[in-house]
Amino acid sequence: MAKRTKEKPKPAAKSGGDEEVLGKAYDSRLMRRLLTYMRPYTGHAVLSFAAILLKAAADVAGPYLVLVATDRYMTGRSTTFVPPFLQRHLSTAPLTGITECALLYMCALLLSYGLEFLQTYLMQWTGQRIMFDMRSQIFRHLQRMHVGFYDKNPVGRLVTRVTSDIDALNEMFTSGVLAIFEDVFVLLFIVGIMLWMSWPLALLTLSVLPLIMYATRLFRIAVRASYRRIRVAIAKINAYTQEHVSGMSVVQLFNREDRAYKDFQSINAEHRDAFVDQVQAYSLYYPAVELLSSIAIATVIWKGGLGVLHGSTFFGRTVTVGVLLAFMQYAQRFFRPIMDLSEKYNILQAAMAASERVFKLIDTEPEIVSPETVTATPDSGSPCAIEFRDVWFTYQTLTDEQRDWVAAASDAELAASTDIEWILRGVSFRVARGETAAIVGHTGAGKTTITALMMRFYDVTRGAVLIDGVDVREVALDTLRKRFGVVLQDAFLFTGTVRSNIRLGSEWITDAEVEHAADEVNIGDFIRTMPKGFDEPMQERGATLSTGQKQLISFARALAHRPEILILDEATSSVDTDTELRVRLALQRMITGRTSVVIAHRLSTIQRADTILVMHKGQLRESGTHNELLTERGLYWRLYRLQYKDQEDTVIPIPAEPLRLQPGD
Repeated sequence: MAKRTKEKPKPAAKSGGDEEVLGKAYDSRLMRRLLTYMRPYTGHAVLSFAAILLKAAADVAGPYLVLVATDRYMTGRSTTFVPPFLQRHLSTAPLTGITECALLYMCALLLSYGLEFLQTYLMQWTGQRIMFDMRSQIFRHLQRMHVGFYDKNPVGRLVTRVTSDIDALNEMFTSGVLAIFEDVFVLLFIVGIMLWMSWPLALLTLSVLPLIMYATRLFRIAVRASYRRIRVAIAKINAYTQEHVSGMSVVQLFNREDRAYKDFQSINAEHRDAFVDQVQAYSLYYPAVELLSSIAIATVIWKGGLGVLHGSTFFGRTVTVGVLLAFMQYAQRFFRPIMDLSEKYNILQAAMAASERVFKLIDTEPEIVSPETVTATPDSGSPCAIEFRDVWFTYQTLTDEQRDWVAAASDAELAASTDIEWILRGVSFRVARGETAAIVGHTGAGKTTITALMMRFYDVTRGAVLIDGVDVREVALDTLRKRFGVVLQDAFLFTGTVRSNIRLGSEWITDAEVEHAADEVNIGDFIRTMPKGFDEPMQERGATLSTGQKQLISFARALAHRPEILILDEATSSVDTDTELRVRLALQRMITGRTSVVIAHRLSTIQRADTILVMHKGQLRESGTHNELLTERGLYWRLYRLQYKDQEDTVIPIPAEPLRLQPGD
């Protein structure tokens, strides 16, 4: 194989990770994809859109009615801007006509209120449904992802995708997209009416727009920078708080409270300063827009008032008191949507960034999936045989070129490769049906990796893992993993009850079987002493239980599911000697009638195994029974002298010789 340059490791991600990604304020590709989630609720969206359009019209009707009431009934100077249908239906009597205009104004306000309620309710309802759909999709996707995915993605980041990022998208659906249309419609209606009444005054009102647009541009730049800093600071605060709350016992043990508090203050100050900068931008922008809009209104009053006083035309258009009053109200309403659009800009920007992160997660395909064509496996309910055939494995992500080379290279070439960090090197062994195999070796020898490959949490790089003669890559994942029962060193309990943690959602396990499994591992008596017995609530990760008690419950969980293959990965390392003595008989009952793979450092389990596999630096160095391996005086014998001698009562006599590991061991 040609010598390849070893890839340089990527630099560590900055604090905050992809929380810093903001993206564009509007991305048509992302928006089209987001709108697909609204498709099931198209009717609600269309009705909400119609409500927005009618509300915009109702909002601009008020000042126009003021114009009609003023010019027709108060001054009587002009009816130019009163359409014929209003002239026919409005009374000619001033008192009656003003009352009718006031009632119409009230109806417009009530209509606007009703339409706003309808639009808000529909979009909030739709937003909640979309949030539900997206969160369900993400959680289901996370369940399908392979275990290696979680090795590379921090839990906090994934939780953020399901929570705060979806919240940002919900805000876009409820307060962003359609609300922008409302502001746009209001602006268009107002501009149209002002141009119709007096285009010179309309242009005078709009003359400050270039200055407002320039102020808005500066505001967006400032808010964008502060928003980025706020997002990064929040990510730091969450990460730091989670880490130090979880490790509070260590913080207190080493008296690091003051140091941790100072570090947190520093991170918290970053968030405060960024937020203050954002508040400063808002506090400068809104008064600036108010000032410019007031200047525009003052100009309209000055120029339009002169026209009213002198009774003259303004560029050929008559300016009446009604027109002047309507212009003043329209000018005030015109600049408010402009400020709202600036706020919607931030909502869209946050939504685009959140959608980019969410879709990146959704588009990540699981590397471990069930095959399209499934190979039939023997009927379940009987012990299974396990076989490893020349298995090479690395956690590295290999290129297609590297995979082709691995498939064609010899074992010697693979072993000599320097750009691939092998975890397992040519491992081959067989565990017959109903046998118990123990795997021993130093830390990092590949013991846990072997069990992970059996359950196909990862795919082998080269070689094959077979269960009952069938390659695990040819078996459906749910069928394969249903045959395994696993007890890990770190017992994991879910929030719920003791019973639900043993049953773990398998409704076919009866209450009697749950209690029987607990009795089999000698934890049943303890559970019954609890106030609610098997229905005793469990806090997060079983916080109220000791480590040994949690471990025994995990034993009961594995036994209750009646697995064909039992894997015990350092399962007794967290129990004391007395508890281990009580569970030893239970373990014997657990492994009876099923194939078992045990990773343990205690001879009470290992010495009774049918086969002991000795792993060293990713290679299977020795295999045999306990006595056979001790007689050979190889690596197992050395491990025994280092770790196990004081744990066994009856051992094969061993000459008192100095311990010297051979080179390469």
